[in-house]
Amino acid sequence: MDKLRAMTTFVRIVEAGSLSAAAERLGSSATSVVRSLSALEKALGIRLLNRTTRRMALTDEGRDYFERCRRLLGEVDEAEAALLARRLTPAGRLLITAPVMFGRLHVAPLVIDFLAAFPEVRGELLLLDRVVDLIDEGIDLAVRIGPLPDSSLVAIPLGSTRRIVCASPDYLARHGRPERPEQIAGHRAIRITGKSFEPDWVFVDDGQVRRLPMRDSFATNHIDCAIDACLQGVGCGTFFAYQVREQIAAGRLVRLLRPYEMAPVPVSFAYPHARLLPSRVRAFIDRAAPVLRDKLADFA
Repeated sequence: MDKLRAMTTFVRIVEAGSLSAAAERLGSSATSVVRSLSALEKALGIRLLNRTTRRMALTDEGRDYFERCRRLLGEVDEAEAALLARRLTPAGRLLITAPVMFGRLHVAPLVIDFLAAFPEVRGELLLLDRVVDLIDEGIDLAVRIGPLPDSSLVAIPLGSTRRIVCASPDYLARHGRPERPEQIAGHRAIRITGKSFEPDWVFVDDGQVRRLPMRDSFATNHIDCAIDACLQGVGCGTFFAYQVREQIAAGRLVRLLRPYEMAPVPVSFAYPHARLLPSRVRAFIDRAAPVLRDKLADFA
């Protein structure tokens, strides 16, 4: 017995409300439909439908089996549609959002490269340091840094990054290098403003989370300005590792209090759970995800 075909026949019988109507929908004979249903019941060892000459009704077992079959067949259809979408040539508008600096440094080059490879796609990159509603704003794909509390989103892991504290060698020469979290509380701080940024600096000390209020010497809502101020010795700054990787590698900034850093936070692609991905979105994910994973491997 073709179990998948038998399940499809059973679902069509229930949806159509009669054997003859189901046979018409399936382009089959009523005899064939009855035979398929009987074989399915025999294989399962239960009665799915109570049938008389005038009416039929689901048994309790049949009702449960119907719901499970319908979900399973829907997933099969979605899997086949997803495979078909991969084969289609990407076209149409591709709207992606990402945090400002991560998007500028790492997503924008991938989008530009993708558009060169698929000229039928019209790309749009929305760079914002705030969380936007993907469905309300019609966004196809988002880069999210941090956990995804919204269970309606599907996450594709790309890696992780840490929030770190750093300062310029000149600043440390003038003010000293802090070796423990409490020692940095008296230092000048560069703060990034906005809803996405916490005013306190957070550390882990002996397994305990410590929050330290910092005295601002400079505050800005722009990451680049904060990094410039840190490079000029205005104060200590806290940044994601990817944001200051080049400056630390060149010795222009020094990473501080590394043993007390919080655990790394995940970086993911995210898209709405209910959405069957268009070929342009799937193609971009397949192309961009390996590149971003390689980059993020260096940002811990």
